[in-house]
Amino acid sequence: MTRAADTGILIDEAAVRAEIAALCAASGGTRRDGRATDPRAGILAVLKRVNAEGREKARLLLVEERHGMRCAERLSAMMDTIIRIVYDHAVERVFKVDNPSSSEHMTLAAVGGYGRGTLGPASDIDLLFLLPYKQTPWGESVVEYVLYMLWDLGLKVGHATRRVDECIRLARSDMTIRTALLEARRIWGDEALFAELRQRFSAEVVKGTGPEFILAKLAERDERHRRQGTSRYLVEPNVKEGKGGLRDLHTLFWIAKYFYETDDTGDLVARGVFSKAEMARFHKCEDFLWAVRCNLHYLTRRPDDRLGFEWQREIAALLGYQGHPGLSPVERFMKHYFLVAKDVGDLTRIFCAALEETHAKPIPVLDRVFGRAGRRRRKSLPDTPQFVVENERLGIADDGVFERDPVDLLRIFHVADKSGLDFHPDALKLITRSLRLVDARLRDDEEANRLFLEILTSRKHAETVLRSMNETGVLGRFIGDFGKVVAMMQFNMYHHYTVDEHTLRAIGILAAIERGEGGGEHPLATDLIRKIQHRRELYVALFLHDIAKGRPEDHSVAGARIARRLCPRFGFTPAETELTAWLVEQHLTMSIVAQSRDLADRKTIRDFAAVVQTIERLKLLLILTVADIRAVGPGVWTGWKGQLLRTLYYETEPFLLGGHSQLSRDQRVAAAKAELGASLADWPAAARERALARHYDPYWMRVDLPVKIAHAELLRKSDEAGRRLATAFTARAFEGVTEITVVAPDHPRLLSTLAGACTAAGANIVDAQIFTTTDGLALDTIMVSREFPADEDELRRAERIAKLIEAALEGRERLPEMIARRVVQQKKPPKAFVLPTEVTIDNDLSEQFTVIEVSSLDRPGLLYELTRSISDLALNIASAHVATFGERAVDVFYVTDLTRQKIQSSAKHTVIRKRILQALDETGEAKAAKKAG
Repeated sequence: MTRAADTGILIDEAAVRAEIAALCAASGGTRRDGRATDPRAGILAVLKRVNAEGREKARLLLVEERHGMRCAERLSAMMDTIIRIVYDHAVERVFKVDNPSSSEHMTLAAVGGYGRGTLGPASDIDLLFLLPYKQTPWGESVVEYVLYMLWDLGLKVGHATRRVDECIRLARSDMTIRTALLEARRIWGDEALFAELRQRFSAEVVKGTGPEFILAKLAERDERHRRQGTSRYLVEPNVKEGKGGLRDLHTLFWIAKYFYETDDTGDLVARGVFSKAEMARFHKCEDFLWAVRCNLHYLTRRPDDRLGFEWQREIAALLGYQGHPGLSPVERFMKHYFLVAKDVGDLTRIFCAALEETHAKPIPVLDRVFGRAGRRRRKSLPDTPQFVVENERLGIADDGVFERDPVDLLRIFHVADKSGLDFHPDALKLITRSLRLVDARLRDDEEANRLFLEILTSRKHAETVLRSMNETGVLGRFIGDFGKVVAMMQFNMYHHYTVDEHTLRAIGILAAIERGEGGGEHPLATDLIRKIQHRRELYVALFLHDIAKGRPEDHSVAGARIARRLCPRFGFTPAETELTAWLVEQHLTMSIVAQSRDLADRKTIRDFAAVVQTIERLKLLLILTVADIRAVGPGVWTGWKGQLLRTLYYETEPFLLGGHSQLSRDQRVAAAKAELGASLADWPAAARERALARHYDPYWMRVDLPVKIAHAELLRKSDEAGRRLATAFTARAFEGVTEITVVAPDHPRLLSTLAGACTAAGANIVDAQIFTTTDGLALDTIMVSREFPADEDELRRAERIAKLIEAALEGRERLPEMIARRVVQQKKPPKAFVLPTEVTIDNDLSEQFTVIEVSSLDRPGLLYELTRSISDLALNIASAHVATFGERAVDVFYVTDLTRQKIQSSAKHTVIRKRILQALDETGEAKAAKKAG
């Protein structure tokens, strides 16, 4: 919206005009048609220079002042100047007409964002060449000259050449053209012609069509939000098109200008649409978003409005953000961004409420916008007369409701959950304006806390109602610690949403699990939630699990401390409080153990059982972990992660029930052999005995019977074929992985070769289990992430991977060259992420193996480099477990030395750590140079 602003002067118009005049004078001569010679190349050079200088000056002023609106207005004013100069040169020198007819004049108008008097550094320039009558040769020549000059300046120009009649006709039928004309601003040319357009547009298009326009713009906004992602809390937001971005403010501008027929935002205050404070917030949001967008355009040198990770650090520095204990500068910047996006949402609600109050939209249209039907009705609710149902939405009886009883600020959300009603915009506006009533007295009020707990643990609409509480600001004020994580982002590629949005989504997922929805994806959690005894503690723990993010200390430990403080306020007993705090403190434990530990190792299970201690805790932790992972973002939850969690649960359950020590190790091995022998009863006796004698004890204790049978059949076919190399594969749709089994002569580099072949094939290994037979064969099973939804397609892919593995093992394919090509093709993490590689070596996690854990920046070929380094150290890898958290990879290897013993020497540990760090820290160029040397 237009308002007084210091746009500044980026170029000296008089000086540029004088320089061009001098060029024209110096060129001398005339053309055959009698017109002056056009020194076009020289003029273009002048305009390129002043355009570049002006843009650089605007950038420097942006860095100095950090005012985005000023930058956008300065760039728009500079472009006006350039267009005026080019147009005047065209009509006064190149295509001069001494006695112009009524058809030989035109108006140049800016439309779109440029029409608002704002322009991003890399934005398109939208122009309307307005003609009085039909196009003439003179008009065609001028338009062509202006456009080619602008194009040769390197500008992206969208344009239309129309008569006033055409503009009016098209605006009536096309909402996009109508919106563009709504924003039209005269740059230069015939004033009367432009005035005629404005007058006829108002009288013939705008008059009486306000409801139609408002409905179209709000529907257009909703569709844009759907395309961009319905949440305004995506960690790589689109500054222009995303929810809470500039386009949402533009939508308010369009509607206000159309309905209130004003360019002055001050009119909106005078009309009671916004208070002065809210209008100031509007301008502050607009200025901030423009600052981000302008800096983004300058950095990317293109019209890129996606605020990607690779630019967030630099923009945070340009805007002057400083670090804070627990929060980096970029995280503070992005928190501010999301708070601004939230403010934009608040302003949108307030604006829509004002439109309804003034009946800007007829009731039938209003009903369609908000998804309701029927006539306007207003009725009181029996048990809560302070609230009313107006047009099937929850409203307030009068403006003094919350002043009389602040508990109603919680009660209205409780009623919304029970009734399933949407909120009336007037109610939301009053809630937002009553936040000062959420004070210490209300936080300690027993009834208020009871209402909040019932909302949080509701099986109905908990996520929706809590999100409304968060959007209005009530949630962050009532639970002060939650207010600290509102709009907080974590600067990593793993979390797709801000902390508060992630938490609310997790609550929604938990409620869905309790309702039995999506049981096919997490059957165990769906089954267990019906059997738990402490559902309130589970919901509260999930609500609090990330509440201490952004603090210098471990957020799990700090979150448990917050839980111990808050739970008594919710009416929990000491035992309930302690259980909730334990769930918060351990909320990451099950995920970490499941994804990065060998679940076939008895010590892993025994140690985890010692942490959990009871079956009830195990159930609660499993359900909480599922909801937490699923709420991280699209694609984060996989069937394989679900399978790992189920395996950990089922392995731990006997320990907690006391059944884990009923059989000795020898008895379990004997029982496993007998079980397989019975399954192979139809085999020849010699073949059956060979199969039972072929494996060492760990194999019998770690592998399930169906897999043992498949392994036995694969080994027998290999023997009968006289080959010591064989592969098999199975698509496991539910787990979202494909299992590839390889039989090959055992050697230390085998897993490295498998990892390299998978890298070359573009397959992502998520787990590997390695066994050696008594006759010197390796029996390795790797799990790769599934790529295709149909089994037949996935099996064809698995066959290609298996053939590549065989070719690599037989020396028919050279892996280094194939891997190098694949690494170049695959997407790497943005340069914004720099993670130091950490290598941890532990002898206490397993009774048989030394555990090497490597945490580093994920990249193509990482597992291949790691396994090759470990092989170079003459270590045997018994199992590998691969977990990826956005840009961070955590690879865990269970290893022994060549005598199958743990690595006990601290000196050897130092060598292992040093060699792995050296291997991973070398760049591809350094390796190539080393090889060439």
